[in-house]
Amino acid sequence: MRKIFGLAALCLCLTGVDGALAASSKLRIITWADYVPPDLVADFKKETGIDVEVTLSNNEEMISKLRATGGAGYDLAQPSQDRIVSVQREFGVYKPIDYSKVKLGQFQPALLDVVKRNATLDGQVYALPYLWGTDGLVVNTRIAHVGDYLDLCRPELRGKTSMRLRRPLLMGFAFGMGKDPFALYGQPAAYQALMDEVGARLIACKPNVKFYYDNKDQLLNGFRSGEVAAAMMWDTGGWKLNRENPDIQYVVPRSGALGWIDTFALPARGRNDAAAYAWINFVMRPANAARVIRSVGSFSAAVGTGPFTDPKLKAQFAASFPDAALRAIHWYPAIPPGLEEMEGKVLDRVKAAN
Repeated sequence: MRKIFGLAALCLCLTGVDGALAASSKLRIITWADYVPPDLVADFKKETGIDVEVTLSNNEEMISKLRATGGAGYDLAQPSQDRIVSVQREFGVYKPIDYSKVKLGQFQPALLDVVKRNATLDGQVYALPYLWGTDGLVVNTRIAHVGDYLDLCRPELRGKTSMRLRRPLLMGFAFGMGKDPFALYGQPAAYQALMDEVGARLIACKPNVKFYYDNKDQLLNGFRSGEVAAAMMWDTGGWKLNRENPDIQYVVPRSGALGWIDTFALPARGRNDAAAYAWINFVMRPANAARVIRSVGSFSAAVGTGPFTDPKLKAQFAASFPDAALRAIHWYPAIPPGLEEMEGKVLDRVKAAN
């Protein structure tokens, strides 16, 4: 698995774009913060003559904007892989990926396979992997010890933990309870029963929660001040804290980290597919992909980024993710309609409980 996911794979020195693309004036991308670094935009324009217009967004806003326009207004979107198939089935806002226009050798094969599995509808693939990361646990080892999600509820951590009231929390606690929520995606009644069980466990855990965090700075500062000893959070946030304080460590839960992948997807009524494919091939070159890693902090689906990536980050990744931990990642599958509404009601009950 390290050969597949590792950061030190062979660099593929792929250069050049079709000269015809220089005539294309603009590429419109709707994406997440820091996913399109300005220095890469400048180099892309220098190489191709194509301007890049960036709209910052998130999954919910991307879906809303594309749904409202029938897939118009943008040439490239970057939704998470689990938010594509159900949206495409209901609203038809994307067009299939033309693999013949993509330098597939620049992508990690395992991540290509994951996205292909979760973003395929009626035999058509609607996305390519871009960036990925995990949610797990972060702990100040001088104060506490945790090994799985439910350890956040241990009595000695009363008032010393933090969580975010979003669906990853429900998924993590479900796996920590020995259940597989993804296996129940096609069974609404069983899924509801599991979410109710998880909700009850989270309500019982509330005395341990110092605060439910809403943004990354709130959580990071909670660790820095010593208010928070352990939390469910993302890997790169834990590694950032570890660089400041070696006692704070990212811990892959025994029941497995939760893995997300953000993608490249083509809106159905985009006007400049040629520029979109040129950008995909450009940004997935190893050196360019490493620049995105520096911008975002998350890992790229590109191969060959190792020689261009910060050695400290590579060491942290290797320490957190030996082969067994990589194999145990639970990748989010496509979300069927109705599940997020169920989850939202459970989270509302947790929030409102005394």
